[in-house]
Amino acid sequence: MTEYNSRDLVDLLLRPIVTEKATMLLEQNKYVFEVVIKATKPQIKAAIESLFDVKVVGVNTLRPPQKKRRVGRFIGYKPQYKRAIVTLAEGDSIALFPDV
Repeated sequence: MTEYNSRDLVDLLLRPIVTEKATMLLEQNKYVFEVVIKATKPQIKAAIESLFDVKVVGVNTLRPPQKKRRVGRFIGYKPQYKRAIVTLAEGDSIALFPDV
C-alpha cells in the first residue's frame, strides 16, 4: 500500500453532503462527501481512514453533469464537483452531527 502524507489527505475532503438521499444511505453505513476532482479512490479511502479512524470497505465516486445557469442573456455553468460514497465496515460510524 502506498503511504500518503496526512496533511495532503486532509485537503482532499471538502465537506460532507447532507441531503435526503445521503441521509437514507446512512442506514446502510454509507457516507457521502464532496471531494477534490483530482482525488483518486485509494486517496479518498486513506483520507477517511486517517481522519475518522474507521475501516473503509469501499469507495464509489461520481461526477454529476454540469448544470447550465443563465443571468440575463449570459449563459454559464455551475462548477464541476466530485462526490464520494464511502462504505464503512460493520460497527464503524462517523459522527456527522456530534451535538444531536
